[in-house]
Amino acid sequence: MPAMNTGLKITTFAAALAATFGTAYGVGQGIDPVVADSPPKHKDGHTRPAAPPEEAGGHTGHDTPPAGGLQISEDGYTLDLETPSVTAGQRADLRFTVRDGSGRAVTAYQREHEKELHLIVASRDLVTYRHLHPTRAADGTWSTPVDLPRAGGYRVFADFTPAEKDARNLTLGADLAASGPYQPKELPAPASTASTNGYEVKLSGALRPGKASELKLKVSRAGRPVTDLQPYLGAYGHLVALRSGDLAYLHVHPNGEPGDGKTRPGPDISFTATAPSAGSYRLFLDFQHDGKVHTAAFTVRAGGAAAGSGTPEGHADDGHGH
Repeated sequence: MPAMNTGLKITTFAAALAATFGTAYGVGQGIDPVVADSPPKHKDGHTRPAAPPEEAGGHTGHDTPPAGGLQISEDGYTLDLETPSVTAGQRADLRFTVRDGSGRAVTAYQREHEKELHLIVASRDLVTYRHLHPTRAADGTWSTPVDLPRAGGYRVFADFTPAEKDARNLTLGADLAASGPYQPKELPAPASTASTNGYEVKLSGALRPGKASELKLKVSRAGRPVTDLQPYLGAYGHLVALRSGDLAYLHVHPNGEPGDGKTRPGPDISFTATAPSAGSYRLFLDFQHDGKVHTAAFTVRAGGAAAGSGTPEGHADDGHGH
């Protein structure tokens, strides 16, 4: 959504990419894609264009990066979350700083997918999801408004690439608590369709552990395919994948970038993914149509049935906001 690290390798988002699950990912005063109670770069370490599986024999030719978003420090950089807790249902200013090995605030970043840094906030039960783009002050402090609807534990993922020469894309993660009456929810059942703001998104394909496979998402509205999706942050669709349990994180792009002649602007958005292990994963697709960004959420099981099986429980917890 966006500068994201790769850990589940999904060749998607920017150009045909291959990612292996498990990496972690300013609103100029606003909030980007949200999924809630009421109703997401291809820089070296991020997601790099690669040939689709049918053109590359199911292999991407890139090494699988380690899981991201599971650590607060990496390569000498640390995510300093200055707002470790908020109150559920109340708007708050989420503040954080990225520090280098000397403890200094980082103030120079490479722009990737139109932003210097992408921020994801997800609840531990993977029901609430928000894709934010904070603003950076001159002293290196990032901030963005956030309003989390439910109490409980959350994970914050910062996806960025320092401006330092030869720096690689990183995704650092930190825990965030939302206080209030806690009512945990179960992970939604695997689904082939998700409804969001009048749109229906159908997911087909299977997610397989240790093997590249293609996932296709088709957007429709009022029973008709949407064929005029608009680029959002440099791509026709953004996919964030979180592994249930440890919340290993991956943000990737679709096979092809807008204007490259390889990806038609809907209704199909194609991704190639390799799950690092069997288990349940939550996928969040951001797409833009008629000037508004929408998020569709799916639960899939790697090593089990095809992604298109199960009941239609793809609706996520927190609607949309910008």
